[in-house]
Amino acid sequence: MKTVLVLGASGGVGGEVARQMVDAGWTVKALKRGMAQASEQRGGMLWLNGDALNAADVAHAAQGCSVIVHAVNPPGYRNWGKLVLPMVDNTIAAARRTGALVVLPGTVYNYGPDAFPSVTEQSPQHPATRKGAIRVQMEQRLREYTQQGGRVLVVRAGDFFGPQVGNSWFAQGLLKPGQPVASVSNPGDAGVGHQWAYLPDVARTMLALIDRRNELEPFAAFHMGGHWDADGTAMLTAIQRVVVRHGGKEPAIRALPWWLLKIASPFVATLRELLEMRYLWCQPVRMDNARLVATLGYEPHTPLDEAVEATLQGLGCLPHAPLAALAHA
Repeated sequence: MKTVLVLGASGGVGGEVARQMVDAGWTVKALKRGMAQASEQRGGMLWLNGDALNAADVAHAAQGCSVIVHAVNPPGYRNWGKLVLPMVDNTIAAARRTGALVVLPGTVYNYGPDAFPSVTEQSPQHPATRKGAIRVQMEQRLREYTQQGGRVLVVRAGDFFGPQVGNSWFAQGLLKPGQPVASVSNPGDAGVGHQWAYLPDVARTMLALIDRRNELEPFAAFHMGGHWDADGTAMLTAIQRVVVRHGGKEPAIRALPWWLLKIASPFVATLRELLEMRYLWCQPVRMDNARLVATLGYEPHTPLDEAVEATLQGLGCLPHAPLAALAHA
């Protein structure tokens, strides 16, 4: 029964989870739109032509799977309100047929200021944004599924970064992929802490919990500690150190021009979505990983400089580093 369907395997967290599951001996299926043929073996995975918005495609791909990883999102944050909930409904329907565990990469978007600054799995979910409200609805539908006999695992983490990070603050807000790092943008207010999550660590955490899936309650939610940047400077200075170690000039650190994003946001969907998340850069928000550590005994954790170096290499920002395609789910 070590067969898994990964929805969003061409994206950041989905791709990392899929690759690690291949390495761990799982048979991995992946769904992708617009393939020239019905199926194709690539990267140790079976790629199937299909769309996460098509219930029949998802149900067909999920046949024989004991786990479905729901890591699919609309590309470029576009059309969240219309696309996200139908996709999770299709995953639930497929899991109901096969009895598969549904695994959801979660975020801090579910929570609002009443839960800050330290957020646990039991904190109230009163989101401050439209995208956060949709996230809460996703989890509510998954929770209702568990009340009907299903099983769900949710792993919530901070802002993603990694070699193939896709849509992220790191790749879209801090620097420009495919170019040497001349400067780094700082989105945060002075002295405000921020939580980051290195994608390979997130995937390792998910795999460790999946291995213990029979020991978990029907709706199991865990928070990762990831990399806590206590004053908002640790990530920026780590980027500086890595660039200098690779022979580059130390990048300047400049405040992100939020005013410019506001002016351009009516014309660029991605900027509108980034702007909506500004509140997370104005106050410290930290997820408590005590429950995860109590369950696993540890949390996978790559040292910050090592994680930043791999990320910059993957994004083509270091000398002789090929640009990894910024694939989207």
